Amino acid sequence: MGWNPRVAAVAAILATVCMGGATVTAHAQPTVPGIVLPGVEVPALGDLLPPARSELFGGGRNLFPDRRFVALYGHPSGPALGAFGEQDTAGAIARVRDLAAQYQPFSAEPVLPAFEIIASIASADSGTDGRFSRITSPEQLRPVIDEAEAAGVYVVLDLQPGHTHFLEQARIYEEFLARPNVGLALDPEWRLAPGQQHMVQIGSVDSAEINEVVAYLADLVQRHDLPQKMLVLHQFRSSMITGREFVDAGRPEVSVVLHADGHGTPAQKFDTWGALQSGLPPQIHMAWKNFYDEDLPTFTPEQTMAIEPKPVFVSFQ
Repeated sequence: MGWNPRVAAVAAILATVCMGGATVTAHAQPTVPGIVLPGVEVPALGDLLPPARSELFGGGRNLFPDRRFVALYGHPSGPALGAFGEQDTAGAIARVRDLAAQYQPFSAEPVLPAFEIIASIASADSGTDGRFSRITSPEQLRPVIDEAEAAGVYVVLDLQPGHTHFLEQARIYEEFLARPNVGLALDPEWRLAPGQQHMVQIGSVDSAEINEVVAYLADLVQRHDLPQKMLVLHQFRSSMITGREFVDAGRPEVSVVLHADGHGTPAQKFDTWGALQSGLPPQIHMAWKNFYDEDLPTFTPEQTMAIEPKPVFVSFQ
């Protein structure tokens, strides 16, 4: 087969790009300066390189043990549901950055700011669908999450599903969960069994339902080539998660975090903290919640980070 100037010129162009500007020409081929190839587009350098893999804030693809989080908990509608709603999103960003900075002296790992935003809200009434849960529309959450993302604040979306399965509600927020710095929290206190109502019974969830969410998140990570996804499980009573020893915490795509959600005196909180670790699968990390009003008193950063094991996630309500 004879020498083809069209092929040779394309090869020379690609060699120039791939060798960082140093043209490499095979000795057996003559140079052809100034040749024009109609209809042949020269790819830009970015088109020749594989797309950059998304990373977590602070760098890397695995959540722990290389970082910790301090979060404001609540809903953008206002202060009734937690500290996050006590100011607008810009104010919450400034506030949680300051909180993270207060915790940094007591952690060898970087302490990153986060929001835990209640996406679906447990309701006292059954609602039009009988589910006892009000969905915050993705349209309402999108500007909040966009602003947090631009500011380097990790977001965890919290689900209080009433009579709805956790997975059904998680799928509503898939566009956000497909982002690298958005995780998910399941709140079994507000997962009702048939015939139950909020504030009458404390809800619960079985490990099988949790594992459906784990599998869903793992698949999402694989499909979108995402970094590890955080899955927070709230608990303050053993009855809130049945079969907890069977929670699938071994998927590399998902980091499971158990959030000790109790409030009260230090003695009460430590009783809950100790009890929740009994029989806990070793791959599950521990998280702590500080309450501004219900704790007596609210732990300081130094007191919080002196807890063993040191929590990877601390939220404020």
